[in-house]
Amino acid sequence: MNNEEPMFDNDERSRYEFRDEDKSLFKTRKGLDEEVVREISRVKGEPEWMLEFRLEALKAFFEHHQPRFGPSLDDIDFQAFTYYTKVSEGVSKSWEDVPDDVKNTFEKLGIPEAERKYLAGVSAHYESEAVYGNMLKEVEDNGVIFTDTDTGLREYPELFKKYFGTLVPIRDNKYSALNGAVWSGGSFIYIPKGVKLEMPLQAYFRINNKNSGQFERSLIIVDDDAELNYVEGCTAPMYSEDSLHSGVIEIFVGKRARMRYTTIQNWSNSVLNLVTQRAVVDDDGLMEWVDGNVGSKTCMKYPCCVLRGERSHGSVNSVAVAGPGQYQDTGAKMIHIGRGSTSNIISKSISHGGGTSNFRGKIYISPQAEGSRAKEQCDTLILDGRSFSDTVPCNKVDNSTSYLEHEASVSRISEDQLFYLMSRGIARDVATQMILMGFLQPFSDELPMEYAVELNRLIHLDIESKKP
Repeated sequence: MNNEEPMFDNDERSRYEFRDEDKSLFKTRKGLDEEVVREISRVKGEPEWMLEFRLEALKAFFEHHQPRFGPSLDDIDFQAFTYYTKVSEGVSKSWEDVPDDVKNTFEKLGIPEAERKYLAGVSAHYESEAVYGNMLKEVEDNGVIFTDTDTGLREYPELFKKYFGTLVPIRDNKYSALNGAVWSGGSFIYIPKGVKLEMPLQAYFRINNKNSGQFERSLIIVDDDAELNYVEGCTAPMYSEDSLHSGVIEIFVGKRARMRYTTIQNWSNSVLNLVTQRAVVDDDGLMEWVDGNVGSKTCMKYPCCVLRGERSHGSVNSVAVAGPGQYQDTGAKMIHIGRGSTSNIISKSISHGGGTSNFRGKIYISPQAEGSRAKEQCDTLILDGRSFSDTVPCNKVDNSTSYLEHEASVSRISEDQLFYLMSRGIARDVATQMILMGFLQPFSDELPMEYAVELNRLIHLDIESKKP
C-alpha cells in the first residue's frame, strides 16, 4: 500500500454481504431428528451403508457434549436450523446452465473471472450442494478426479468408501458427528501417482438463507509423488439470526507428495463457523495449511497434521482478524508419529473494536517420533483497549531426541512507527494499514497474488467498516 492509495469504500462490503431471494427447489423442515436425516439420504438416493453412517452419527451427536474450551456454544438451538437446502437439479458443467439467481451471485463474487484466469478447475457450492463444476481437459486427461463429494460417492464408490470417515471419525467431536449426520456437498479430489498440478483447484462456498446450515464434507487424496494446490473461499450475507457452518475436511498425503490447502474465510458476523480439518502425511510428504479467518461471529478451527510418515512435514500459516462481536478461536495441531518428522506453526492475529482473537495450539511428539523438530510462533496485535487475545499452547515431547520451540508475543501498534510514517505525509489511517499489512506479510506471502490482494482488501474493509 502506498500513500496515494485511497481508503477502502465501506459500500464495497455489499460485494460479499448481499443476499438473494430464497428460490430453493427443496428443503427439509427446520430441526434435527432421525426423520430429517432419513429424508436427506432419501432425496440424495444414497446407498444403505451411508444412511447407516448418518444415523450412527446422529446418535453420536446427541450423546456428545459441547466442547469445554474456547467460546461457549451452549446457546446454540440446533432445532432452529434448516439442515438441507437444494437449489438446482444437479451439478452443471456449463456456466450457462446454472440457475440465473445462483449464477448472478457467483458472478458478483468474481468466480467465473477467476476460473478463466488461473485455475485448473473450479467448483461452486450454494447452500447444501454443488451447483457447478468444471476442470481443464488436460487435467482430466491425467486421471485427476475433481468433483463434489455427493458425485464422488455415486461414481467412485470403492475409492470413496476406502477413505471416507477414516481420518475424522464421527465420534471425534460433537461437530464431526453433526456433519456425519447431515453432510452434503464438499470437494472430492483424487490426484494420481506422480501427477503434479501446476495451477490450483478452487471451491467456493456460499450460504444465502438465514437460519441455514452448510455441512460440506471434503475428501482429498494426493497419491505418492503427486502435488496439489487447493484454494477455497466462503461468504454469507448478514442476518440478525445465526446460520451454522460445520464442515469436515479429510486429506491423505502420500509418500513424497505435496499438498497445500488454502482457505480465505469471510463468513458474515451471523455465521457460527465450527470446522474440523485434518490431514495425514506419509514418508517424506508435505502438508501445508494456509488459513485466513476474517469473518464469522464465532470461529473454532484448528487445522491438524498427523505426521505418521518418516521425515514427513506439516505446516500451518494462519491469520485471524476479530472485530466487534467476533470471537476467533483458531490455531493448529501437529501430531508427530514418524521419525524425523518436522512441523512449523506461524499464527498472526489482530483484535479490534472489542473483538477476541485467541490462538489454541497442540503439538505432540510421540515416543517413536525420534529426532523430530517442531516450532510454534504466535504474534498478536491489539488495536484498542477493548479487545482481547490469549495464546493457549498445549505441547508435549515424549522422547529425548526431539526438539520443540514455542514463542508468542502480544503488542500494540507502535506509536514510533506511526509517527515516522506520518512525518512523511502519510495519513494516520493509511499508516496504520501499512503497519498491519507488514505484520501480516508472512501470511500474505504464502498466497497467490490475486488472493493476497483480496485478503488485504478484506482486512482493510473489515477494520474500516467496524470503527465506532
